Amino acid sequence: MHYIDGFVVPVPAHRKEEYRALCEQAAQVFKDYGALRVVECWGVDVPTGQVTDFPRAVQAQPGETVVFSWIVWPSRAVRDEGNARALKDPRMAPAGGEMPFDARRMIYGGFEVLADV
Repeated sequence: MHYIDGFVVPVPAHRKEEYRALCEQAAQVFKDYGALRVVECWGVDVPTGQVTDFPRAVQAQPGETVVFSWIVWPSRAVRDEGNARALKDPRMAPAGGEMPFDARRMIYGGFEVLADV
């Protein structure tokens, strides 16, 4: 069964197009190393929760939008190998050398698929 890498990251709204360009570039790299699908979603209806929520999880600041993303891999083994190779690939460097978001506040993890209906 597939293996999923999931990400939540706050992105300054004024850097949306920079982020999109970086995502498209990174998606091609991940696909070159075995990813089946890369999805990036710009938050438009991200409500405030009573206990926690997406913005608080990543300490989003005023003017930042929460992005929810995932990468589908055929297996964890392919993901482990693909990630290792992708992170060394020079194409992963952002244009201008600066990431369009604060990576320190990104949350991420790897997940086994429990249900795919």
